[in-house]
Amino acid sequence: MAGNRPIPKQLWKAATLSGMASYLDAGLIVSISVNLAIYRDSYDMGVWMAGAISAIVTGCIAVGSLVGGRLADLFGRRRVYNWDIFCFALGALVITLAPDDITLLAGVLVAGLAAGADLPTSLAVVSDAAPSWARGRLIAFTQVMWMLGIAVAIFLGFVLSTTGMTGARLITGQLALAALVTWAMRSRLKLSGQYEDDDGPGLKGEEAPSGVALRNVWTRAALLPMAATFVFYVTWGLGANTFGQFGTYLLVTVSDASQSLATGVNLAFIPIGVLLTIAFVRIADTPWRDRLFYLAATVQILAFVIASVTAGALVGMLVFFVLYQLSYPFAGEANYKVWSQLTLPPDTRGTTQGLTYALARAVYAVAAFFTPALLDHSPSVLLWTITACMTAAAFAGVFIIRVLLPRTTGASRDRADLRVASTEPQQT
Repeated sequence: MAGNRPIPKQLWKAATLSGMASYLDAGLIVSISVNLAIYRDSYDMGVWMAGAISAIVTGCIAVGSLVGGRLADLFGRRRVYNWDIFCFALGALVITLAPDDITLLAGVLVAGLAAGADLPTSLAVVSDAAPSWARGRLIAFTQVMWMLGIAVAIFLGFVLSTTGMTGARLITGQLALAALVTWAMRSRLKLSGQYEDDDGPGLKGEEAPSGVALRNVWTRAALLPMAATFVFYVTWGLGANTFGQFGTYLLVTVSDASQSLATGVNLAFIPIGVLLTIAFVRIADTPWRDRLFYLAATVQILAFVIASVTAGALVGMLVFFVLYQLSYPFAGEANYKVWSQLTLPPDTRGTTQGLTYALARAVYAVAAFFTPALLDHSPSVLLWTITACMTAAAFAGVFIIRVLLPRTTGASRDRADLRVASTEPQQT
């Protein structure tokens, strides 16, 4: 089977370096969340500045995704791929060394924009380099890096919780260091080799065209998969993002759990999420990827139904967390990443996926603003709304599997994909 064919080490290296975009994206968001109380006390922040920093992280990632994806398609994905990670390193360094809240805000702006720009660009780069039989596994692996970004930030936050500003600087400092190392390694990464595809060897990256007209985005071939993957990502992400940002808050304020229990529940499930995401990587190029989606999406909906029926009661929430953690690796963001690369036209991947990232993140930011008030008004309304979103995501996923993916199989699409193996201009 093609899905079991070994992948060359060079492509795994490319997937790891591209996956650092997800690592740094998750690490930045979680680090700011973990450190916010420390920043507030150390810089004597007002509540509005604290709120602005939290909102700006998500907002800048959204804007960066939109602009960065388009720039990558215009000026060369490898060029943007190398420089956005360097800009992230500068922003993270400013955050780490910031002497006051204004400087901190400037660092968050730079790092957020760069992180957003790197998300669609890095996925397009690894997708361009990969033969069709390996693309699912390589793209799915970036989700493992996303999970590691969360795990490292939370672990460091826990270990350094009593060290105040020193610990806060170490947490963001590791992001700056990781970004600089990644930049150095990306600069030397060679992806011009030929890898055998199902229909023959692909073309070298420097043989590809260097620019893409914006009108290419507004075609049915691009709009339909872009709309379908966006609907899936935004509806699924509304639930995932809500529990990512407010899961502990909900357990404490609604379920009457202690702070230690609420934090412990989240920490306990991180290793499970990482292991199951690795399991998804192993099946990402096989028919089991989409077969398991049906089961996982059903279990995921059931989890939210239980949380809604019990109105956030502690027992119901614990059952929810078990079912949700077991299902989302097979019916969540990893699916979105793989489906996007398999269904979106190769020449506009940066622009189109950047657009879906940006719009979805913007929706998440607006939803997060109203979530605490809605929880205070009626936890049941919030939980049933999220359940409806998860149901809509399941239907969108079924549409992608049944309607869009069959169109992307076959020699004609594979050869077209290989003809645009990169959008980097020729180097002289």
